[in-house]
Amino acid sequence: MAVFSMENTATLKNEIKHLMVDNLMLQISAEEIGDDQPLFGPGSLGLDSVDALQLVVALDKAYGLKIADPEAARQILQSVRSMAAAVANHKASPPSQQP
Repeated sequence: MAVFSMENTATLKNEIKHLMVDNLMLQISAEEIGDDQPLFGPGSLGLDSVDALQLVVALDKAYGLKIADPEAARQILQSVRSMAAAVANHKASPPSQQP
C-alpha cells in the first residue's frame, strides 16, 4: 500500500488547484486557492453544479478517480484538501476486480 508523504500531498494539492484553474477557467490563480477553502456555497470559491461536473470528469481523466455517487461527490468536492485525500486514497487502494 502506497503512503503519501507530506511532500506528495502538497504536490497533489497544487496539481488539483492547477487542474481547477485550467478546467474551470477560474479568474484567479492556483496560488490564490486555499487548501480548505469551500468550493461551493456561501463564503466559497463560488463554483456551481456545472463546475462540479467538470471537476468530476477532470479528476477521472487526471487520476482515474471515478465518482458516481452524488453524495460521495458532495464529500469529495468540498475543498482542495478533500479532493487530494480522495485521490491519495484511490491511488493507495489496489485496483478493484472487474467482472
